[in-house]
Amino acid sequence: MEACGEEVQVKLLGGSTSPYVLRVRIALALKGIHYEYIEENTQNKSELLLKSNPVHKKIPVLIHNGKPVCESMIIVQYIDETWDTRAPFLMPKDPYDRAIARFWAAFIDDKLLPCIRAVFRGLGEQCQKAVEDTVANFLILEEALRTNLCFSGKAYFGGDGIGFVDIALGGTLAFVRALEKGTDSVLIDAEKMPLLSAWMDRFCEADGVKEVMPDPVKLLEFICATRVKFASLPAAN
Repeated sequence: MEACGEEVQVKLLGGSTSPYVLRVRIALALKGIHYEYIEENTQNKSELLLKSNPVHKKIPVLIHNGKPVCESMIIVQYIDETWDTRAPFLMPKDPYDRAIARFWAAFIDDKLLPCIRAVFRGLGEQCQKAVEDTVANFLILEEALRTNLCFSGKAYFGGDGIGFVDIALGGTLAFVRALEKGTDSVLIDAEKMPLLSAWMDRFCEADGVKEVMPDPVKLLEFICATRVKFASLPAAN
């Protein structure tokens, strides 16, 4: 895609294994926004990252015309509002529908992702408990796809096209798939969650999504290597 004007002033500080960074990359890809991607080493953070996100010192950070925006779903909203003449439109136009989208995005961040992190970091019984909690939260999303008036019968949480909630959840999918293999567990069961499983396949194959999905082999290698490191750490008192 040809870069022009304002778009060349967009930079993304990220990491190839981060679900949060993937959310932003999906939003940028769907909107067709050219940007410079800068891979960060989270063990040796750059001065640009520390200056751009001095509070949390974390990725992702979007830098637009020299001004940083932090936190993945805040960045997604910023992208949608800044490039508001470009389809697709990620946030619903109706105020009630926007509120519902924000609610479910918050559910994913506040309830689901901590469970996924616990599976990633957990060992033995701790890991198994985290798997159960993760499955329970995915079942809540399955029920939302089945019964919520904003989602029921639609191809995506965003309706006929990918929207805010789809990006919030979809950014985690590559990590979840690799984590299932790395922990020999099932987090999204196609039999128990047919709607969510079909949504997942549809989302991952969508134009603008599949192009930015991380290499599954490298992601699995990262998960397995990191879990070995967790296992070698002394147990907490």
